[in-house]
Amino acid sequence: MTTDKPLRIAFVHPDLGIGGAERLIVDAATGLQRLGHHVTVFTSHHDSTHCFQETRDGTLDVRVLGNTLVPRSMGGRFYIFCAWLRGWHLCLHLLWNQRSTYDVVICDQLSAYIPILRGLTSRILFYCHFPDKYLVQPGGLLKRLYRVLFDYLEEHTTALADRVVVNSHFTAQVFQKAFPSIQNVPHVLHPGIHTAAYDHPVDNEDPLLEPLRLSRPFLLSINRFERKKNIQLAIDTLARAHLRDPSARLQLVVAGGYDKRVSENVEYLQELIHNTDTLGLSSVTLWADGKPSGALPPEADVIFLPSFTENQRTYLLRNALCLLYTPSFEHFGIVPVEAMYARLPVIAVNSGGPKETVVHEVTGFLCPPDPEEFSRWVHELHKGSIDPVTMGERGRAHVLANFTLDTFIQTLDTFVTELATLQRSSSSVWSGLLALLILALVIGYNWL
Repeated sequence: MTTDKPLRIAFVHPDLGIGGAERLIVDAATGLQRLGHHVTVFTSHHDSTHCFQETRDGTLDVRVLGNTLVPRSMGGRFYIFCAWLRGWHLCLHLLWNQRSTYDVVICDQLSAYIPILRGLTSRILFYCHFPDKYLVQPGGLLKRLYRVLFDYLEEHTTALADRVVVNSHFTAQVFQKAFPSIQNVPHVLHPGIHTAAYDHPVDNEDPLLEPLRLSRPFLLSINRFERKKNIQLAIDTLARAHLRDPSARLQLVVAGGYDKRVSENVEYLQELIHNTDTLGLSSVTLWADGKPSGALPPEADVIFLPSFTENQRTYLLRNALCLLYTPSFEHFGIVPVEAMYARLPVIAVNSGGPKETVVHEVTGFLCPPDPEEFSRWVHELHKGSIDPVTMGERGRAHVLANFTLDTFIQTLDTFVTELATLQRSSSSVWSGLLALLILALVIGYNWL
């Protein structure tokens, strides 16, 4: 801690489930707490059956607010509108009940929080994973009109933060393009991993490992079950690898975050299973209870693992031939960092965050999103033309030098300590009035 006085820090995050953004928030909160700061995490949704362990075992003080008045959507529509209203509900509770409680508030994903949080005495750090305006799927004229207001509000609410931090230089470039009116260049703070969490020995008595004890070499994909993650590329890579060398008899484990509440997760998994069958590959799905649906894992070409335990993750990272990281223009991508620390070579798409984490032909390979290119490097690793052990050791050293959680936390601690003494140039009262104006505009716009 860079100050002798512990700070009171609040985190505000919309949905404390399982994902890269949630992992970052949990790591940041626990890290600052270990440095002696007093930390509270506020969220609008927290499912104890679908969350990280630290949020349910008492490690973190997690409080759920803003989930009683507004649903997640209205008839499957207006997701962003509902998310903003839920966020405002949460923040208004803080404004009314804990105006002077916290020195710094760290929020992410929804800049909608910021105008109301400006009414607190706290300073605000906004961690921008990626501009929301570039995450929205294209739609018709009505949707485009609907988005015009929210894109405008995103830019101007983000500008109200006392400090903006982004996860990569790639995101920083996109941020400046997305929000030209914001003159201050955001600070880059690469996420880091808690290395000790990956050093635990595998619990070989765990019955959930039994179906994952594969007798054939296997490739590994770890991603949420979302179309933008392009998991199909991993399956196509396996099919191409079989054509290159049928004797290799490679398998693929597709593990990822899966939430049955999210229709895309459910639909995309079914699409992948169908496409696997179309390619002439057999598959099995292993659910949380460990019961397989389909062919038994030793015979299946593709093993789908919707959601997984930390013990399963550790086992897979330590036993795979390599990681296939398939998203294009990924904002940062923590999974390649996890894999490299586990001494696992990474094959990733040559764009976005992985260009800042994976060193081509040193810790892994960067190539176009083409199964032919991916399978070429798989073949080189499998036949031993490139030593995966040497590459794995280089990957681990690279992570230890650049992407540890300790490095991330120390930098974040410096940021919050500086913010705690920052003098604002504008009045909190005016910020609160702006919040009310925005609220009135959005509600009026959606009820016209």
